[in-house]
Amino acid sequence: MSDTTRSPRSASEQDKPTHTVVVPNSIDMVSVLGPGDEHLRLIERTFAAGVHVRGNRITLTGDSAEVAMAERLLDEVVTLVRTGQGVTGETVERIIQMLRTETQERPADVLSLNILSNRGRTIRPKTLNQKRYVESIDTSTITFGIGPAGTGKTYLAMAKAVQALQNKEVNRIILSRPAVEAGERLGFLPGTLSEKIDPYLRPLYDALHDMVDPETIPKLLAAGTIEVAPLAFLRGRSLNDSFIILDEAQNTTPEQMKMFLTRLGFGSRIVVTGDTSQVDLPSGTKSGLRVVEGILDGVEDITFCRLTGTDVVRHRLVGRIVEAYEVFDAADERPHTGPKKAERGPR
Repeated sequence: MSDTTRSPRSASEQDKPTHTVVVPNSIDMVSVLGPGDEHLRLIERTFAAGVHVRGNRITLTGDSAEVAMAERLLDEVVTLVRTGQGVTGETVERIIQMLRTETQERPADVLSLNILSNRGRTIRPKTLNQKRYVESIDTSTITFGIGPAGTGKTYLAMAKAVQALQNKEVNRIILSRPAVEAGERLGFLPGTLSEKIDPYLRPLYDALHDMVDPETIPKLLAAGTIEVAPLAFLRGRSLNDSFIILDEAQNTTPEQMKMFLTRLGFGSRIVVTGDTSQVDLPSGTKSGLRVVEGILDGVEDITFCRLTGTDVVRHRLVGRIVEAYEVFDAADERPHTGPKKAERGPR
């Protein structure tokens, strides 16, 4: 690789701390620096450090704390490249985000935790909170994943369900959502019952198609190995040896939530996902997801995991939108003292 110099050391930087990172010869420098030095530019924008690259040697100059953080970032990138994983600009941004939280967990360990592979695609957590969420599903019988859209709550739960089925930890997967009638009554919608409820369940089918070969899904559905049903269809049943997911749980009433949780049978696991800021229930109706934490928090073998705008794994702009709304909602909840009266000047 030809020499690359970015942010050369100025006279004012000569006396600042300097550290050189030597990338092993076995590592492709393009994978570390990114195509067109994309990753290098991210380092420059993020850290108050000058960067000089010569062959496989990267020299960092600047504030001690910033140089140390940039060095840790490079170490994590090299570790991921060594495992054979592709490193993108988004990956580097997520590593930086995790390093800023000052967690003891290595970002490379978070980003290399493989859950499921299908058709050349690997599903894994992409943030620290997502990793903790996935781990809680492994260790708790009931896990609640609460957070905004795009944080992977349902998608990761689905991946864990398919993994459990493939590992023969459960005999079937049951996916459910409350069929909230957004202004329309199911009885007045055209079509059969299956056609009426399909729009509510379509997001679950979409995620399922990413994780299971599409040609096998009809057979699994016909055999009952995978069941997708509205919440009301679970009433009166005891679900044994099953991985059960309740999606959009913010649209359950407290009574429905209790009904659902008490369907738990022997050898089963439950994951409940939802966003308490997106309740579509009629005005005056309490959300079962909002109420349940106050009831079950602290109960052994039940875990509540919260994800935030920083865990959004859709387009990066979605994360910024979610964070902006969180700031707006927080400001809106502050007590208002009323408009300030205008002062009158002399007439």
